[in-house]
Amino acid sequence: MFAPYRLALITATVLLAPVTCHAMDDYLRAASAAPVKITLCGEADGNGSGIKPAACKEKGYDKLVAAIDRSFDAALARTPANIRPLLKRDEAWFNEMISQAADTVQEVNEAELSDNFVATLRQRKDALDEIAGGFGRGGLSGKWTNAFGKLTISPDANGARRITVDMNAYYGSDKHRQCRLSTTVTKGGSWLSGSIQPPDAGPSNSASASQERARPAKPATIKLRRQGETLRVVMIDGDDTIGDRDECDDPSQITGTYFASGSSDVADKTETSFAAPTFDCTRPETATDEEICADPDLAENDQRLNRAWKALLPRLDDPTRRALTEDQRNWVRTQTEEFPEFLHPAWNKRTAEMHFTADARDHVDALQRERIALLEGFDDKRAGLAGIWLAYNAILKVTVDKDGRLIAHGWKWEQGDWKAGCDYDMTGKMVGGTFRADGQRKNPDTLERDHAMLVVNRLDDSFAKKRSGKDDDDEAKCKRRLDNSSTARLFPARPSPDIDNFSGSIR
Repeated sequence: MFAPYRLALITATVLLAPVTCHAMDDYLRAASAAPVKITLCGEADGNGSGIKPAACKEKGYDKLVAAIDRSFDAALARTPANIRPLLKRDEAWFNEMISQAADTVQEVNEAELSDNFVATLRQRKDALDEIAGGFGRGGLSGKWTNAFGKLTISPDANGARRITVDMNAYYGSDKHRQCRLSTTVTKGGSWLSGSIQPPDAGPSNSASASQERARPAKPATIKLRRQGETLRVVMIDGDDTIGDRDECDDPSQITGTYFASGSSDVADKTETSFAAPTFDCTRPETATDEEICADPDLAENDQRLNRAWKALLPRLDDPTRRALTEDQRNWVRTQTEEFPEFLHPAWNKRTAEMHFTADARDHVDALQRERIALLEGFDDKRAGLAGIWLAYNAILKVTVDKDGRLIAHGWKWEQGDWKAGCDYDMTGKMVGGTFRADGQRKNPDTLERDHAMLVVNRLDDSFAKKRSGKDDDDEAKCKRRLDNSSTARLFPARPSPDIDNFSGSIR
């Protein structure tokens, strides 16, 4: 995201210039900036999408689309300013889903598909009408809805709440997600949370099954809280797959923002404040900005990260401060890619157009927490090479064995490109204050201190450029792509549960 660091990175000598949206790829932009009018009826475009006007009129799709647009406008007019982008995002996502379904309806002329399509349009119109009447509703109890389904909360014994989820996301043909489940949630901090028990697998006499029972499995959990005029729901994976149950083929879209569906007859008091990040949620610039505004945890991470940045910068020497400022600038740039990259993951080729809201949210959270752990635990007094080192695009762990040998293991990555990683795996020893790598190479591995920082393979930039597109005798440091450079400048981080991912899976 951009806006928070325009404020946080101001120092006596440095002001980071904001990155403008003009240089931003379309997929990074906030979904609330996209057109929300549903465009199903019209001549087919170059991609073959769009239902021809004659077919739209014959099936009555045009009238349903017009009714949805009117209902959305009415709901948006009643939406508070800081929630309006989230409702617009929800409508944009519905538009994406229904456009995919329209392609199927046009390609396959089957009555059942057409009936499902019409039912989905009618359900969206009804949902928007309910949303328009739900603003101003207090508490948690009652019905909540979004583009992917609905959720009901009712009081239970001893102050607990019963939550029932009915997710039903229709993309047409066989691309359809549904998940129905119920559980009890109780107060824990600022969230209500509860576990989701796996279905009973039945008795088993196998030794492996007995061993599994001896190790208690961590169940999946669900947590929720008010975020202003919305309900925020977050699914957290456990050891068991929720999708194994009969009525839940995939719970990926339960994580999300829900809007009150009409009024509620249950008297309920709940904190309804809006946890705001360091930027203006009425005008989010990126898709990641929107998600941070939607989620209290992510908003609080954003606040904490900025506090840590402001507290750390004054105590650093000039070279380290300048390098960390540049690294932070790059982190800000790459963080904007985190939510959209994992919302529609390119490696899920068959279902890339579907919305992976749980995974995308978790990646934003993990990247924020990793950065907070670096800034709050910045070990600028560290001597030597041993320890954990981190940058926006690299991580390295250096240990020393009983014989004084250094072992360095880590990874360098390119944002969103799992094929472009560069593994670090080097061993050596200190000789006269200098790291000497094992083995004989034309361009040997190097580790060297520069003020509080660690520089890895300083000369590899030039070797990588020589190797690019050529088959010569220069030795490659990166195994996957020879033109990758293993050069990196990293910063000292104290051990933390949030800095323990050496496989790069949160990238």
